[in-house]
Amino acid sequence: MTAKAPQTPKENGRSSSLLDAARALTRTIPGLAESNSAAEGEAVSDILAPMGLPEEVLAAACLHPLVRDGLLDTKSIDFKHLESISPLISGLEQLNRFRMPAEWRPGEVLAVQQSEALRKMLLAVVSDVRLVLVRIAQQLYRLRNAKHRPDAERRQLAVETREIYAALANRLGVWQLKWELEDLAFRYLDSDRYQSIASALNEKRIEREAFIDKVKAILTRELSSAGIAADISGRPKHIYSIFRKMERKERGLESLYDIRAVRVLVGDVKDCYAALGVVHNLWSYLPGEFDDYIANPKDNDYRSLHTAVIGPEQKTVEIQIRTHDMHRQAELGIAAHWRYKEGGATPAAFDQKISFLRQLLEPATDGSEILDQIRDEVFEDRVYAISPKGDVVELPPQATPLDFAYHVHTQVGHRCRGAKANGRIVPLTYRVQNGDQIEIITGSQPHPSRDWLSPKLGYLAGARSRAKVRNWFRQQDRDEHLRQGRDILDRELTRLNVRDVGSDELATQLKFASSDALCVALGAGDLTGAAIATALQNLRPDESVSRRRAKRPAKPSTGKTDGVAIAGVGDLLCTFARCCRPVPPEAIAGYITQGRGVSIHRADCGNFLGLNRRSPERVLSVSWSAGDRGRYPVDLTVRAFDRAGLLRDISTVLADEHANVLDLNSHTDRKTMQSVMHISLEIADLPALSTAMTRLERLPNVVSVSRSA
Repeated sequence: MTAKAPQTPKENGRSSSLLDAARALTRTIPGLAESNSAAEGEAVSDILAPMGLPEEVLAAACLHPLVRDGLLDTKSIDFKHLESISPLISGLEQLNRFRMPAEWRPGEVLAVQQSEALRKMLLAVVSDVRLVLVRIAQQLYRLRNAKHRPDAERRQLAVETREIYAALANRLGVWQLKWELEDLAFRYLDSDRYQSIASALNEKRIEREAFIDKVKAILTRELSSAGIAADISGRPKHIYSIFRKMERKERGLESLYDIRAVRVLVGDVKDCYAALGVVHNLWSYLPGEFDDYIANPKDNDYRSLHTAVIGPEQKTVEIQIRTHDMHRQAELGIAAHWRYKEGGATPAAFDQKISFLRQLLEPATDGSEILDQIRDEVFEDRVYAISPKGDVVELPPQATPLDFAYHVHTQVGHRCRGAKANGRIVPLTYRVQNGDQIEIITGSQPHPSRDWLSPKLGYLAGARSRAKVRNWFRQQDRDEHLRQGRDILDRELTRLNVRDVGSDELATQLKFASSDALCVALGAGDLTGAAIATALQNLRPDESVSRRRAKRPAKPSTGKTDGVAIAGVGDLLCTFARCCRPVPPEAIAGYITQGRGVSIHRADCGNFLGLNRRSPERVLSVSWSAGDRGRYPVDLTVRAFDRAGLLRDISTVLADEHANVLDLNSHTDRKTMQSVMHISLEIADLPALSTAMTRLERLPNVVSVSRSA
């Protein structure tokens, strides 16, 4: 049962700080102060205190373990005083969900990819990146208290720390947490070598730190005497770093000269070499251990002076000398220290993200000004989802569950029948969000749909996923492709009510060797049905139109059929025939009526052919005008089983395709018990009509959509 928070204490009529209020909260509720959760919160906030984080972040770190363990309910916190930390606690709860998969094994290629993806996701899913620091501090607390845990549990915690949180602390430049995380993880994972190195050092860390302080004091005095303004910092190299360097250089501990290191930052390059002279005057340098990376920068543009000397007490110490600009370049630029440590290349976009995040974590930076920029820009190029086993999957923006399925395995994508996001059934067109847990529902046999290949329908966002679907169709039997392709072609021509264009003409227009090749491409999914309508749009020759206009130029008609040019006459009233409703680029013809001007028919219209036989002298040669941007009436017949919202869904599709509905009539066919809708609409051209009909056919309960003859 969760506890209800009392009123936040006040001092001298004014509320105390958020952190004080949070800590007082744990002490005023009976039983909380003695809980392990309260102890963890206090310890984590103490770890974070030296980093200069805002008080609301420290207060959230203090109370989060209580909320996580069910001892405190955020809804019952006194929002008058602690309202600012509730969203932060929710963010920490989200971060706390992520763990390495149970079957994860370090060293495997997939494991390396998973570690990198999980590190990125931890940065991407949280609203305030400073909460990642809290999560790192919590991990450090768990490591510090893992001595008495079972060995398997301790090793799992250490592996997770080394692969995820220590590397993340390294990237964010949180050195004060990084070294302890690495050392503790190393101690639990390889205690023999840890103890061996610790014994060989023959001194405790506190003694090494005292030695560094001594070197810093001497350098500060001598550089000041030489008139050189310098910032000096030191770092006794921690045990895991020593182990890594011994392995990398294949040397023993006695051959390493940078176990103790001091860094000197000066104003300009001239002062770098002047400081180097002071150092070498103070102590003897070791031959072969001097590197001038200012005159000869590394390939990644790293610049600095490195020298190893025999310092006080005859102990070796490495001294690095660089300008403040060089240091910023090394820390935040392309020569970033973390990339040198981890090895390998990373995308430039991710480098920029880490740079943004480290700027946000600077104690002197307000951070609020760039938080929104980070949320909106830094992680917009990737989406991170989780599989039911805990694997992290990196997806392109706007990715769908189908993209997730094809990323996991090609066969999982082919056999996909449905999906769940966070335990809830979602459509295959659902847009995956950062941190979503996606579960794919599969069938026993692969059966991709050709609809997945259409970008307009939104099933797949990734080009690689669409390529896998195309390959599946391409690998099927050619005869089956041919049969299915003919069905697709016939269905498309039939529903568009096109009867005057042959398949060979379409094949030539689409640059296929034959109509069979065209049908195979349709059946294999390399060509969609929408391409047929586009080909029809481009198929009508322009030469005959030019010749007709050259004989006798005619003014554009000013009647109701804007966009129709009539050869051989002046301006006449024109109307589209209701029997066939022609749409560009279909072949058309004109017929002079009695009292209604010129009636425009499709050239293959049955009524027009009858009129032509009876009165050929009334037939005029007409064509669509060049650059036509008019809208043309079309009649559609939609057959569907009636349901609530059907008419609304049909209207939405037509509105999306910019079709203007002129008339709609509906009746019920008692034989089939289907609703039959006759829709008159205006539309731009044949491809737009084809797209609208395709989308209407995808609506639930719709049986067929056809163009009325």
